[in-house]
Parts: sequence; C-alpha cells; structure tokens
Amino acid sequence: MTPRRLVPAILAVALLAAPATAAAGPRLPLEGRVVLLDPGHNGGNWDHPERIAHEVWVGTHSKPCDTFGTRTAGDYREAEHNWDVALRLRALLRAQGARVVLTRRSNTGVGPCITRRAAIGNRVRADAAVSIHADGADADGLRGFHVIVPRRVQGQTARMVRRSRALGVAIRNALRDHGPTPVSNYQGRNGIIARDDLGGLNLSTVPKVFTEIGNMRSSLDAPILASEAGRQQEAEALALGLTRFLTGRRA
Repeated sequence: MTPRRLVPAILAVALLAAPATAAAGPRLPLEGRVVLLDPGHNGGNWDHPERIAHEVWVGTHSKPCDTFGTRTAGDYREAEHNWDVALRLRALLRAQGARVVLTRRSNTGVGPCITRRAAIGNRVRADAAVSIHADGADADGLRGFHVIVPRRVQGQTARMVRRSRALGVAIRNALRDHGPTPVSNYQGRNGIIARDDLGGLNLSTVPKVFTEIGNMRSSLDAPILASEAGRQQEAEALALGLTRFLTGRRA
C-alpha cells in the first residue's frame, strides 16, 4: 500500500472503532484512583507474639512492630472485624472503578509491621489510604466511632496533613450520617482526633487516616461490630466518605 492510500485506510479503521468506544459507557467515578486499605492487626498475631514484639521506629519514637488488637466479650476479634470490613469495602470501591490495594492477604498471617503497612501505601502512591480498626476502651459506657488524622511531625509535609484532614472529615461525615455506630463519647472532638504516635500515619506520604468504628468492649457497640449487617453498613459509609473525598463531592 502506498503512503497516500495509507491515510484513508487508517481513518476508516478509526471510524469503525468509534462506536465500540462509545458503547463502553460512562467513566466510573473512581476510575484511575488508587485506594490503600489497611485492615489492622492479623489473625495469626495472637499465636506469634514473638514475631510482632520487636520495636520499630515510627517517626517520633519506637514501638512494637504490631499488636494483637482487641476483642469483644464473646471473643470476636478485632483483626477478623477489620479484615471483613476491608473485603466488603474493596468490593464497593472496585465497583466504582478504583484500584484497591490491601496491606495483608488474609486473616491467618502475622503482621506486617506498621512500618511496612505505611510503605505499601507510599509505594503504590495511593490517592487515599484508610487503616481500619475497632477500639478496645475497657469501660462499658464508652462507645462510638472516631477518626484519627495525622498531626504533623518531622519529615511530614503540610500538604499530606491537610489532605489527610480533608479525608478524615469526609469519612467522619459519612460515618456520622450513615454508619452503624454514633460519634464517640470519649475520644476526639466531633468524631475526629489528631495524633502523632501512630507509625501508620507518621510514615505515610499519602493522605491517610485511621478509623476506630466503635468500642468492642461496649455492650452496645460489640453486637453491631460482630454482625454482618453492621459491618456492611460500616463498609458502605466508608465507601461513601472515600468517594466524596476522591471526587470532591460534599453530598
């Protein structure tokens, strides 16, 4: 084929391909976005304390590589709750087009260390990162959720702290309006608290927050956290907050 005939041929192919592109449908709201989900602790931590006890530097001081997490009076463990919510949330985010990365592959392993959890989010350059937890305040009258945002420490950029705060507010609002538990009556202010002692936040270079979705030691919160319906509602509220943050929507 001569060069003069090649151009019309290319245009013809492009025109034939155009209807297929149009038929692909509208762009999903989170397409092209990367979300890091960090389900706290791990199911095997309880049986291998020696593997998580060594200390690591978390930006302000040293602390254990990981911990056991808490559990309800009925022995429903936080690691299991965190893992289940992460899987539910991953499915919701993927349905909206997001690429979702988890910091662990199952609830039968050990760790990883809090330093590695932060490094994973940094490596994939997550647009948003959420560490999923439930609290273990040892008093029955203490209940409700709170969101932990980073307090600026050495090496942390002002932009990361500012964006993390915006992520925290979006998730707080979604949990407050649609989540399974009320705003905490014992931690933070209006459901948000800033901390500088958590390696998962201190070592993160991407917007990141921790969620504590209720108190597993509370007789009111524990049944909610242990129920499938409660965990699904939690995942849906988190998905809403993340979507609002990533798309710039307020409602």
